[in-house]
Amino acid sequence: MTAAGIARLAGVGRAAVSNWRRRHADFPKPVGGTETSPAFALRDIEQWLRDQGKLAEVPLRERVWQQLVGHPAGAAAALRQAGAVLLLVRDRPAAWKQLRGASDDADLTGVLPVMLESVLAARLGDGHPVQGLTREALAPSAALVRATADLAALDGAPEAYAFLLGRHLDANPRQYTLTPPGPAALMAELAALAGPSGSVLDPACGAGGLLTAAQERAAAQPDAAPLALHGQEADPDLAALTALRLALGVPDARVRVRAADTLRADAFPELAVDAVLVHPPFNERNWGHDELAYDPRWEYGFPARTESELAWVQHALARLRPGGTAVLLMPPAAASRRSGRRIRADLLRRGALRAVIALPAGAAPPNGIPLHLWVLRKPDGGAQPSPHLLVVDTAGLAPGASGGRDKLDWAAVRAAAVEAWQSFDRDGGVEEMPGVRRSLAAIDLLGDDVDLAPARHLPPPAAAGGPAELAEVRDRLTDTLARTTALTPRSAPQDTAEKTVPARWPLTTVGELARSGALTLRAGGAGTAAPGAPLAVLTDHDVIAATEPSGTLPEAAPSGPLEEPVLVQEGDVVVPVLGGGSIARVVDATTAGAALGRNLTLLRSDPAALDPWFLGGFLRGTANNRQASSYASTATRLDVRRLQLPRLPLAEQRRYGARFRDLAAFEEALRLASRLGEQLVQGMYDGFTDGTVAPD
Repeated sequence: MTAAGIARLAGVGRAAVSNWRRRHADFPKPVGGTETSPAFALRDIEQWLRDQGKLAEVPLRERVWQQLVGHPAGAAAALRQAGAVLLLVRDRPAAWKQLRGASDDADLTGVLPVMLESVLAARLGDGHPVQGLTREALAPSAALVRATADLAALDGAPEAYAFLLGRHLDANPRQYTLTPPGPAALMAELAALAGPSGSVLDPACGAGGLLTAAQERAAAQPDAAPLALHGQEADPDLAALTALRLALGVPDARVRVRAADTLRADAFPELAVDAVLVHPPFNERNWGHDELAYDPRWEYGFPARTESELAWVQHALARLRPGGTAVLLMPPAAASRRSGRRIRADLLRRGALRAVIALPAGAAPPNGIPLHLWVLRKPDGGAQPSPHLLVVDTAGLAPGASGGRDKLDWAAVRAAAVEAWQSFDRDGGVEEMPGVRRSLAAIDLLGDDVDLAPARHLPPPAAAGGPAELAEVRDRLTDTLARTTALTPRSAPQDTAEKTVPARWPLTTVGELARSGALTLRAGGAGTAAPGAPLAVLTDHDVIAATEPSGTLPEAAPSGPLEEPVLVQEGDVVVPVLGGGSIARVVDATTAGAALGRNLTLLRSDPAALDPWFLGGFLRGTANNRQASSYASTATRLDVRRLQLPRLPLAEQRRYGARFRDLAAFEEALRLASRLGEQLVQGMYDGFTDGTVAPD
């Protein structure tokens, strides 16, 4: 385990672990890793922490996770073993109970490979990707096997694997490109609106998010038959982990996952499914252009080397039954690059491409790009090609598009996309909404570029609701500017200001106040919400941008334990510890009740000893933050315990607190004036340019 893992076990920061290594001669020596990132033996670390009184007992979840990351074969191999054991525990409990009684580790790992292969073949079919579960590979894993089975008894096998896989994916964000739950659920819904699906394929299944979304949607429908789920992934490790995720998470579904390069080595060449969902890799040059020139899948044209996404589009169509639906998450450039215009034109002529839906930037990685959803329908030989294409643009629901707020309204994005597609698919057209949606005649798009970007074909929306709404915005701005004038802080007269010198108060630190009981420190980021009871999360971005809580706490597994989050209360002071600068936010009544997010520290003061506005105000001092910040890494980290406050009587604290409260009100008025001003200016530009507002 690494220093970060030790810190997590003991509930301290990494700096504390470094300090222990320097101060304690008996601290365990590294057993691997590098000089800058050493690795330690879990057993030695646990014993040392207990001897020092820094650890009572390691939670079972944490113990299994540390065994995974410290496994000699690597975390991915250990996770394969753990997932296979969980499948055995769930599907064949009697066999596992008999095997669990083996007292000797060699007996346990010697018999285990045969039993694991039997249960894997039964659930995943021959040729499944969960390989490498040999006697030799399992020999060092007896402790992991037993601990994983214990975790299944505590949480349930599917929940235990979901936790371990989720932790692994979170710990390796650069290694995996994941489809967020929102877009995944939307893609599954768009495909299902065409009719019930009995089989779904994801030919670039990654971690299985799209197939899981399809199964969850099917399971939510009354009397729905189990789906047949087919997935293919080029990364053998990820294919194995995904196969286990689906086998454990959807016990009633028939699961087939294969590890191979889909375009070069299609694992399901004879398959004809009801729906295809895929988030293909973007901008790949080495997708097989040279060796696949005569592949029969290129029914709509041979893709250029730079058009790998159009190769995935045609692969999806090739694996659909006639009338089946495919939904692909695409980069926006695929709708307009000249090198793909002939294929796009043929997709339109033959009625295969039915809709292009632009998502807001931030909906899915890469988050800086507004990705598109392409909805395709495999033409039925006897049906007349559709003469229209639906274009939808949800960019107006992007962060900052409504009143300057930074929260993406995903529910509104989903509703706009689903309503438009449902109406279009049912009626062959859709009521036009300027700036949002439109049904286009395919023949009108067959120009030189065959540009399908929705924004280029939608009439602009009316300027901020027309002159009446602009007048309302102007009135609000006028009132706000008057309020900012009234709230502008008074400064000292110049002759007085020249004579003032910095105050020499006796100082204390936040750490000293915490030790004395004057305030309580809590770190955010942990906790789960009860199933079906979503809980808002105050994120570090919300604190820095002074917006409402925008995060959502993950739900606990139905049969798993509920981890209590830290809930903010009115009067709490919240400080970002990473890259926030001189920021401290006093929680008001509208924010109270939200969970505290990651990279935030909460300071809850004793009202008989500390005024919260006094506390929050002095924490924002530039010099205070500078002396309490660490520049040891590329991101400045704030050591909240080192922040300083003057020792003042409570009455004097309240005098300062009242002024700090006034400054906060002035600051919020300035933010509101800025948002209203931007809205008025852009609305006037739009009104003048589209003719809804006259120059006079």
